[in-house]
Amino acid sequence: MGTALQNIDHLLAMPYGDGEQNMVRFGPNIYIQQYLEKSGQLNPEIRDKAQGFLQSGYECELLYKHNDGSYSASRKRDARGNTWLTAFVLKSFGQARPYISIDEKHLEDALWWLHNRQRKTGCFRSVGKLLNNALQGGVVDELSLSAYITVVLLELGQPLTDPMVTRALQCLRKSSTSDLYTQALLAYAFGLAGSTELRDTLLQSLAQHSVSAGGQLYWQKKVKALPSPYRNQALSAEVEMTAYVLLAYLSLPNVSAADMTTAAQIVRWLSKQQNPYGGFASTQDTVVALQALAKYAALTYSASMAVSVTVSSQAGARQQFHVENANRLVLQRAALQEIPGKYTVRTSGKGCVFVQLTLRYNVPPPKSAATFDLWVETEPKECTESARSRFSLVLHARYSGERPATNMTIIEAKLPSGYISVKSSLRQLEKQPLVKRLEVQNDQVTLYLDQLTKEAASFTFSLEEDFPVKNLRAAPVRLYDYYETGEHTEAEYSAPCGSAADADTLENSR
Repeated sequence: MGTALQNIDHLLAMPYGDGEQNMVRFGPNIYIQQYLEKSGQLNPEIRDKAQGFLQSGYECELLYKHNDGSYSASRKRDARGNTWLTAFVLKSFGQARPYISIDEKHLEDALWWLHNRQRKTGCFRSVGKLLNNALQGGVVDELSLSAYITVVLLELGQPLTDPMVTRALQCLRKSSTSDLYTQALLAYAFGLAGSTELRDTLLQSLAQHSVSAGGQLYWQKKVKALPSPYRNQALSAEVEMTAYVLLAYLSLPNVSAADMTTAAQIVRWLSKQQNPYGGFASTQDTVVALQALAKYAALTYSASMAVSVTVSSQAGARQQFHVENANRLVLQRAALQEIPGKYTVRTSGKGCVFVQLTLRYNVPPPKSAATFDLWVETEPKECTESARSRFSLVLHARYSGERPATNMTIIEAKLPSGYISVKSSLRQLEKQPLVKRLEVQNDQVTLYLDQLTKEAASFTFSLEEDFPVKNLRAAPVRLYDYYETGEHTEAEYSAPCGSAADADTLENSR
């Protein structure tokens, strides 16, 4: 938990800022505090830091609340709330009550809204558009949605005699599915409900489809997407699915030794998927995986530990770390001096430590499989007197992968050195139906798109020169699916007067 604790305000290496992604700043703070409380390690400094993030996340999330008590990813853009997101917010707000002041009315409003979406069968009706359609049996169908909401109700402490819970469990017991993600959710729900036999049956079925290698245990999607070119990581959906299986194994009041043995194998795999900040690939897998890891960490905590870790290279470099009770929450780091190089890690003592190697470097954008078409134009294309001071950037994008449409997609358009975006053109861009949100930094404009289909869509905004820069390099544009980062493409463009040749031509024409 140490890496996540040190980076609790920055767990992802990607942009996030809508009604769902805001919760990645919220949920992990709860689970880390729960772990530290149960292990007796929660000091005032950590508590104050975590509670500050919880308070700001709470206030920010209320901006996405609709008048009927529901929540959606984009309050201004969405005509109605979303069933899954409303349940997610209810779960998070409910679990945050021991740490910050939560207005009970927000919980009551969300609970009542969900109550009105429950069918006579006990299952829940899906309302509103999801940004993530990648789970295919995750929150796409009614059964998995109903299993998720049932988990939320049980985690909130709603009694089994509550009519809403009773009907929800009735829905789950009468259903069946071969989808692994849904089975994982069902196993966790039945574990929380104390239905041990149903939980065990599902876990036995899941075990037949697990992947076991090197003392690690995990589950994969049946249809594999492309891995991310930027990090050797598992898919977000696979991390989330595996984390739910771990939660199912840890869901009973008294976890058996056999379940703990299996859980340890799952934890080994999950911990290898953590990014350098302690989070994971995307938002939901980060929240669920840290919840599962925190629960495991609390169950396996030992108050007595003293471990020495020695990292040495073939050339003779040597770095030693000591982990003991006094510094077990401190993230210790050291730079490796020989790159490339071969290193050996040795440990001695008693206890458990987490060792992670992070290598960062810059490369030209890698070529990807053709899941997106992206082409970039400037208007005007040629260098003119007016084009030096101001020109338009036109981004054309289309999805060409196997699915009918993408999840939420992100376009990150870097700006040439010395240029800034024109605010009035961005305001016009925000009015386009596909544009959910815009973020503007000094050197980049980030577009959050609702989705992309096989039909090309175009996005235009203007740039103006802030200060002159000679011999401008081409600026990159990156397009990717937020939840399937393996589906991506890159392009680049040059300012009309960006090259030295263009600058000379313009100077001679004067």
